Amino acid sequence: MTATISLSSQMRLAVMRLSRRLRQQSVGDITQSQLSALATVERAGALSLGELAEIERVAPPSMTRIAARLEERGLLARTADVSDRRIARVAITGEGRELLEETRTRRDAYLATRLAAMTPEEQEILVRALPLLER
Repeated sequence: MTATISLSSQMRLAVMRLSRRLRQQSVGDITQSQLSALATVERAGALSLGELAEIERVAPPSMTRIAARLEERGLLARTADVSDRRIARVAITGEGRELLEETRTRRDAYLATRLAAMTPEEQEILVRALPLLER
């Protein structure tokens, strides 16, 4: 049991550090919550703010603020729902897509640089571990 706890602690720390370093590779002054919401809208298409809040697992008032910031920056566009004008829908803009692509490119480059510094054997260990980490 102690070995499992030690492994879980080590893994948690490694994943947290990697996550923090990848977040630092974001383009522009954007929060992780904003980036996540933007990526969700890109993937899912136009969503109501309520749907987006549910997918992102945040309170609707929080999502309203996040979407407002993204809209102010021209990364999201808000429109009224065609069937119910009281509902606002948000869709990603071209600028939003560009920001996501640039952020993804920077993050991939960051990882590629670190992977290139590893031996082929170390890279193979990571390749074999990926299915376990994804599961």
